[in-house]
Amino acid sequence: MAVPPFDPELSVALESLGNGPREPVTPGNLAARQERDAATRPRPTAEDLRADGRFEVAELSVPGLRDGPDVTLVSVRPAGREGPLPLLYYLHGGAMIMGNAWSVLPRILREWVLPLDMAVISVEYRLAPRTRYPGPLEDCYAGLLWAAGHAAELGIDADRVIVGGKSAGGGLAAALALLIRDRGGPGILGQLLLCPMLDDRGHTFSSHQMSGLGLWDLISGETAWKALLGDRYGAADVPPYAAPARATDLSGLPPAFIDVGSAEMFRDEDVAYANGIWQAGGQAELHVWPGAYHGFDGMAPQAAISKDARDARTRWLRRLLAHSSSSR
Repeated sequence: MAVPPFDPELSVALESLGNGPREPVTPGNLAARQERDAATRPRPTAEDLRADGRFEVAELSVPGLRDGPDVTLVSVRPAGREGPLPLLYYLHGGAMIMGNAWSVLPRILREWVLPLDMAVISVEYRLAPRTRYPGPLEDCYAGLLWAAGHAAELGIDADRVIVGGKSAGGGLAAALALLIRDRGGPGILGQLLLCPMLDDRGHTFSSHQMSGLGLWDLISGETAWKALLGDRYGAADVPPYAAPARATDLSGLPPAFIDVGSAEMFRDEDVAYANGIWQAGGQAELHVWPGAYHGFDGMAPQAAISKDARDARTRWLRRLLAHSSSSR
């Protein structure tokens, strides 16, 4: 099967990894991969994140929903800022089976919190397969409800909250937007969906076209979805809050930013999601980065296309915040 070529700079970064990190995640190696991720993924402390006083950091434990456990939120804002700030409510990546709320924060603080004068809350949601759907999503929803209800003490503007995430976190952010719409939860200003993991069915052309290439493929995706859905995997009635690509109604959602690589398995499901928003009369900005594989900007942050992707995300956030401020 013909495949789009990788961007030259990204290809060099991918080859430098060797075969170990590119090995598919399978049910047989899942536990070992989770242990390795927990041991090696960065986990900056609150003191690290304070960065010599530039940021105010609080690790919060808030009540869960539906008999769920308490949820840990990591709240960070520029130090010394008075008045309510817009909030990025961020959900980390890791295919629903890996990752943590702390590792994503240094880049977010550097690229968005300081330049855009905003706050961020990162959510430590429970991981599959120990916790299956809807546990992780309910964690995210519980944290958002708490943050909106305690906006004054957090110093955030409850009318200017953006939900966002990357990969699995992007899928959770999309699901959260659907859940908020349907439960009548707190309003959100926008949804920042970076290479989001949306479709459990593995039936798109790109999911087969790119299998065995890049950093994430059909085998790994199937393993992650089975871990999240358990016995519901493959069922016809998987809800859209578990897999947003299942949604048949994408109306009434906040503006979305969606980006994805042309050379990754999530390409077609992400393009289809943007198209579904447009067809429902909504607003979405879509970027398909040529020759980019999954997680390209993290693997090769100095590549020209990675810089372009980060710039596009920042411009969208800046426009969204400026419009919300001017429309008051």
